[in-house]
Amino acid sequence: MYKNLATALRAACVSALAGAVFITFPAVSQTPAGAKPPAPAPAQPVKAGFVYVSPITEAGWTRQHDEGRKAVEAALGAQVQTTFVENVAEGADAERVIRDLAATGHQIIFTPSFGYMEPTLKVAQDYPNVKFESITGYKTAPNVAAANARYYEGRYLAGIAAGRMSKTGVAGYVAGFPIPEVLQGINAFTLGMRSVNPQATVKVVWINVWFDPPKERDAAMVLFNQDVDVMAFHTGSTAVMAAAQERGKMAVAYHSDMRKAGPDAQIIAVTHQWGRYYTDRVRAVQNGTWKSGNLWGGVREGLIRVGDFGPKVPPAVQQEVLAAQKAVGAGQLQPFRAGAKAPVRDNEGHEVIPAGQALTDAQILQMNWLVEGVQGRITR
Repeated sequence: MYKNLATALRAACVSALAGAVFITFPAVSQTPAGAKPPAPAPAQPVKAGFVYVSPITEAGWTRQHDEGRKAVEAALGAQVQTTFVENVAEGADAERVIRDLAATGHQIIFTPSFGYMEPTLKVAQDYPNVKFESITGYKTAPNVAAANARYYEGRYLAGIAAGRMSKTGVAGYVAGFPIPEVLQGINAFTLGMRSVNPQATVKVVWINVWFDPPKERDAAMVLFNQDVDVMAFHTGSTAVMAAAQERGKMAVAYHSDMRKAGPDAQIIAVTHQWGRYYTDRVRAVQNGTWKSGNLWGGVREGLIRVGDFGPKVPPAVQQEVLAAQKAVGAGQLQPFRAGAKAPVRDNEGHEVIPAGQALTDAQILQMNWLVEGVQGRITR
């Protein structure tokens, strides 16, 4: 509709102006002789919007993205103006908030939740001059880029630490939804554990929600009653870490450093570092070089980092994990590569990675199985 209207208006203007003679005059300076020309008007700051799926808490998924927003402000200062809206449900609410940000002059909008992907694409069609960043999404458009992190790389490294620290050889895993990203994390964590303890097992509980602290805590407590002495999780709060602290157990922090919630419980943290990426994308809008694309970065790109070791972790284990992190960053260690002589099998006995081979990115992105050593099933 708008395209046809614009075409009609252009045609009308051409018709009305046909045969007209245009006279141009040399520009006349308005600056008095000897006076300095006026300074150019300062460039307007880029308006960047952020939409968060949960409240901003002391740690977790949303906290890391808000730290990324703050990093943009620190790097660009007066050249940027940021806005955020927290605790926005996926679906109709997300579309409303994203649309409001686009309508109020934001030139770039970051939407960091998988469930925001479709609402982002829908709004982007109506605002072709606004740039959108679908974080954890995979669909793109001329004004919609997608970006995600190889979280599984950090999970594998955390699995090494868990395998070294666990006395029972049994880990727990509180998981949100059985999407490929979560399955990648469970499998990589298990493979990391079994790389140092081949008999290690991982028990999974699905809670079918990303952020529900009471539900996260209850799931952790159930697992701690089943010989689990170290816990991992793919949820949005610090509840699992707090439960580990309460029970005198161990846990792997996810998204952010959670030592405030579990000063004795935390053995390691897998953190997501979005500041550099967000800053680079806002700069690209500022200088007119922004382009759509699809980034999937990990340790090498600085999006994933492990560290923040707790007091219980011996220096030798810390050094082992950090050396493995360097190997992952250099491409020398791939979590989803089978040994030269032994294939990787799923927990139903099927071969999923042939001996000596590694999964392709396409195979990792479509992961729909649980690796041998995981006690649990994929619930749909």
